[in-house]
Amino acid sequence: MKTQISNAIENEYKNFIIEKQHPCVIANSVFKMEKYDLKVYDSILDENVITPILADVESYLKNYDFDSKMFESLIICFKNDNFKSELEFEKALWQFLQRLHDSDDTDWDNSVSSNPDDSKFSFSVKGKAFYMIGLHPESSRIARKAPYCTVVFNLHMQFEKLRAMGKFKSVRDRIRKRDEELQGDINPVLRDFGEHSETKQYSGRKVSDNWKCPFHHKHT
Repeated sequence: MKTQISNAIENEYKNFIIEKQHPCVIANSVFKMEKYDLKVYDSILDENVITPILADVESYLKNYDFDSKMFESLIICFKNDNFKSELEFEKALWQFLQRLHDSDDTDWDNSVSSNPDDSKFSFSVKGKAFYMIGLHPESSRIARKAPYCTVVFNLHMQFEKLRAMGKFKSVRDRIRKRDEELQGDINPVLRDFGEHSETKQYSGRKVSDNWKCPFHHKHT
């Protein structure tokens, strides 16, 4: 169930992003300018978290400034989860996203595909497309090695705004360069939207070319 945000947990995230110079410059900006909404729950496996998290998304969207050029993220922390492998985390992440979708009473964002095999797919919650980022302590990617099991909701339209401003490629290349400097290589599953399904990027695990996303849209 939902808990009060502890200063200790929030400080651990700030340390992970700011103090350790996380390669994602957007994440650094979001934390330095406090443009995030952090919610803390016990476990991603708990079905009872779905309804309150949908309410969190609804509240986030209600308060979001769609005219702003600033990034704002919704961060869901699951403080008690301790997955022993990337595969175990990936399974839990997709079970969570499936339950979230199954309980969502809003139509899929029609600006993106609901087919997880489609290169135009993006996950939709409460009628808005999100690029989902899964992080956990056992990730092989340093940039995904968050202090807790975490799911970050980033509005898809924020990246489209970057494209419209002509800044997307420079920001993307800067992030990838910083990631390579940190890890020794860039995350091999990273691709631009439209090149292949972004579902391969959500968990952070290096999935094979024939990996099949377990998500199913409830109306197909």
